[in-house]
Amino acid sequence: MHPRRPDGFDGLGYRGGARDEQGFGGAFPARSFTSASDLSHWVTTPPDIPGSRNLHWGEKSPPYGVPGPSTPLEGPAEEPFPGGGGGVPGQSTEQLNRFAGFGIGLASLFTENVLAHPCIVLRRQCQVNYHARHYHLTPFTVINIMYSFNKTQGPRALWKGMGSTFIVQGVTLGAEGIISEFTPLPREISRKWNPKQIGEHLLLKSLTYMVAMPFYSASLIETVQSEIIRDNTGILECVKEGIGRVIGLGVPHSKRLLPLLSLIFPTVLHGVLHYIISSVIQKFVLLILKRKTYSSRLAESTSPVQSMLDAYFPELIANFAASLCSDVILYPLETVLHRLHIQGTRTIIDNTDLGYEVLPINTQYEGMRDCINTIRQEEGVLGFYKGFGAVIIQYTLHAAVLQITRIIYSTLLQNSV
Repeated sequence: MHPRRPDGFDGLGYRGGARDEQGFGGAFPARSFTSASDLSHWVTTPPDIPGSRNLHWGEKSPPYGVPGPSTPLEGPAEEPFPGGGGGVPGQSTEQLNRFAGFGIGLASLFTENVLAHPCIVLRRQCQVNYHARHYHLTPFTVINIMYSFNKTQGPRALWKGMGSTFIVQGVTLGAEGIISEFTPLPREISRKWNPKQIGEHLLLKSLTYMVAMPFYSASLIETVQSEIIRDNTGILECVKEGIGRVIGLGVPHSKRLLPLLSLIFPTVLHGVLHYIISSVIQKFVLLILKRKTYSSRLAESTSPVQSMLDAYFPELIANFAASLCSDVILYPLETVLHRLHIQGTRTIIDNTDLGYEVLPINTQYEGMRDCINTIRQEEGVLGFYKGFGAVIIQYTLHAAVLQITRIIYSTLLQNSV
């Protein structure tokens, strides 16, 4: 349910750094350490240029370590970062520093939610295709089948359902906010947490996943439905189908369709486990990066450019590692979940063996346990990992974008000195 979208939420989980949340290290792929945390200076606030935050336009920042008005600088400036003395170069560096966090975060979100979407589409199609002989466990076969789909059906075959994924993220955020406002369940966990607070927080997450579940099912259908027989649906079709699934109206389904009540347990289980694993790993990675940065500063071996980079990239790296680990660990459970959601919906998918033709979904699982046993008996253990090569491509692209963004930002900072 969380294919690696950008601070990922893939349907029921949300990724990115746009929301503030603490708990289990304050990290859900969608969260950032920006409130009441000792990691706050790592995320959204620019590096501390002395005196710059309380200045009005046209005023100058006092030199580092010297109180009172600024004095003319002679020789190398004794500031933690270049350009803090207030001249034109300082203003240029400050402006670059001010918008760097926005640009870096935007690049990460673009990768998670847009650039990686073709990988998510093929990944889901492979997961629900119980006919497939080729499991596409490596990125080489995935690239080949992507090329075949693009050649036979056009680019839309790899970008279908992207709008519905944003709708699911919006529903999830809205549901969590509304539930937390009208109930005592906390959206954040304070640093002085206790088991009761953690339990209430996880209960809030569980209720949120339950509310978003029918819309997630509709979004899943849009992403795996073959473009060959697909109608031109509107962007709000996901909302319409989700509401229809709840009240029993809309497109007729077969008798094999599982009721929503039977989907609550696997859906909530996957969502909560993904959240816990992501939070723990993100906290662990952030602590490691924080200690590394602190040690380098004590050794006075950190350059001004590196210090500025340390203000933004640690959280992005932690989010990346958390999303990758949680997606890999929970991939078998996600395969089972997608098959249960898609069963009985009369969905026609692409043939992932040939790259053309279509196949119906005619599974007859009775529930989560029966689905697990059937996959293990008929497809083997590797059947739970069908389409795993798409995950490798997805996170390889994400890592490449982060590295390119880092290089560009370093070059701009060096040129501004």
